[in-house]
Amino acid sequence: MRPSSSGCEARAGGLFDGVLARGSTAAAVTDSAWLQALLDAEAALARAAARAGRIPGEHADAIAAACRAEAFDAGTLGAQAAASGNPVVPLVRALTAAVPGAAAGSVHVGATSQDILDTGAMLVVARSLQALLGDLRGAAEAAAGLARQHRDTLLPARTLLQQALPTTFGLKAAGWLVALDEAAARLEALRRTTLAVQLGGAAGTLASLGADGTQVLRFFADELGMAEPVLPWHTNRTRVVEVAGGLGLAGAALAKVARDVVLLSQTEVGEVREGGGQGRGGSSTLPHKRNPVAAVSAAACAGQVPGLVAALLWSAGNQEHERGAGTWQAEWRPLTGLLAAVGSAAAWVRDCLEHLDVDAARMRANLDLVGELLLAEHVTATLTPALGRLAAHDLVAQACATAVSGERSLAAALGDLDGVTAHLDAHRISALLDPAGYLGSAHAFVDRALAAHQAAGGPPGNGAGR
Repeated sequence: MRPSSSGCEARAGGLFDGVLARGSTAAAVTDSAWLQALLDAEAALARAAARAGRIPGEHADAIAAACRAEAFDAGTLGAQAAASGNPVVPLVRALTAAVPGAAAGSVHVGATSQDILDTGAMLVVARSLQALLGDLRGAAEAAAGLARQHRDTLLPARTLLQQALPTTFGLKAAGWLVALDEAAARLEALRRTTLAVQLGGAAGTLASLGADGTQVLRFFADELGMAEPVLPWHTNRTRVVEVAGGLGLAGAALAKVARDVVLLSQTEVGEVREGGGQGRGGSSTLPHKRNPVAAVSAAACAGQVPGLVAALLWSAGNQEHERGAGTWQAEWRPLTGLLAAVGSAAAWVRDCLEHLDVDAARMRANLDLVGELLLAEHVTATLTPALGRLAAHDLVAQACATAVSGERSLAAALGDLDGVTAHLDAHRISALLDPAGYLGSAHAFVDRALAAHQAAGGPPGNGAGR
């Protein structure tokens, strides 16, 4: 794909952009970026037509030379678009006026407005994904580092927000890692295989190009380095649906990480804290606060994703005949917003995980809040072969009730029951109530996640301190 000459400069900065337009993806979906993508499509179309012998080569060169976003005003074109229903019509007029001599008559040859806008949209998606994937992979690499470093760091697993069993922070980070890697793989596959040019002319037949239509289409795709579709896809919006789905998947993975960090950062939990320097996470009224601003901002960005995906799915499924009447136009803002939201969430999660402070001592202290009771399942599982599951469960439940009442520790309560001591001595009971001894396949799962990450292109290294 030929690089654009403009269109990815930093945003001027809106009131909410510091939170909701984080990272380089936001710059790839600005009006200027869109405008350059449309012009890149026009330039590629001219070169393709020249290769097919439809226009002189010097005409194509003159058109391509004029296709610079800085030479046009997006706001003016947007205002003029009200007369025709899309911004390509006024853009073609302005571009034609900017091309000197006879070459001006070769602008937009064979195309309709939707061809240029759809192809431009695919260019915007491709360029946005390149930026987004950088942050998504950076977040995954930060998660991999946490998984390696904290492979053995104990903390309570929580189900329905209640302590359930012991686990490791390494396994929690490995869960983030796998989800982020899977999301990145999906988006990379979309970038490589799904994005295609659009060229069908007024009604999807390329009638104005005569017998050269499919040849121009092939050259057009080649010029832009994108796929050549089997047919024009003016009202077959499966590509848009796939892009929406891939971005939705990434948004969900990022939202999960953000939500976990917010919960782990609660004062009463205090197992992680965001770094990032002095002044980070401050409050307008409470000087003592250290809010998890990166995780909160990532959650805010990801929170927009479901609605934007739904908007794209609705428009894609309601296309009329050979050209959508409002449904195609309904895609433009949601697609732009979706790219910006997911890209911003990825940038925030990367920032969050790269600067995350982990408090292993607090994790262990929280694990000890429930103490031995957290290992009751371990005792039940050990007694089950001898007593049967229900009998073992009832015995351990009886001991747990005693421990919860505060009369005895769970170890002591278990030692008071003949049905338990017939099979377990005090030393064995104590060992069963050690949280480090009831982690199942946690370490193996961390290693599997790190190995999969390495196979996907991450750096080598399994297991911390091994």
